[in-house]
Amino acid sequence: MNRTSLVLLLGLAVGLGTHQIYFQLHRPGGTDTIDGQLAWMKSELHLSDAQFARIKELHEASSPRLRALAAQVARMQAEFAAFENTRRVSDRVDFIEFAQFVETRRNINRQCLESTRQLVLASADVMTPEQRAHYFGIVSAAEPFKEPQQIN
Repeated sequence: MNRTSLVLLLGLAVGLGTHQIYFQLHRPGGTDTIDGQLAWMKSELHLSDAQFARIKELHEASSPRLRALAAQVARMQAEFAAFENTRRVSDRVDFIEFAQFVETRRNINRQCLESTRQLVLASADVMTPEQRAHYFGIVSAAEPFKEPQQIN
């Protein structure tokens, strides 16, 4: 009985160890970085090395613009939080200042959308028709390419 328990425990330990090692080796790369996302794109879309290099160049070239826009979005979020805090504390709203804020936010959103569109279209130009169709299927699921609804 003692020998049977030992064999079962060793088998269980080896099985668990093998399971962990297998999934560590086959785990997708980190997609929280641009390099991880690009590596995922290369794998998912079966990009050649030349296609991958060109798409990486496009992303690197657009990175400063996108980072600047991201900083503006973060600043706008902080500004909105300040507006909301002022409204809650004093129960007052400067409607003219808020209207300017909304207009600025719309402009930044348009710039973000246009920059993203340009990057997606430039990346798609590097791909074969099959890769392009798959790529558009992936990016359209996120739907950042629809124009925002206008409020009348």
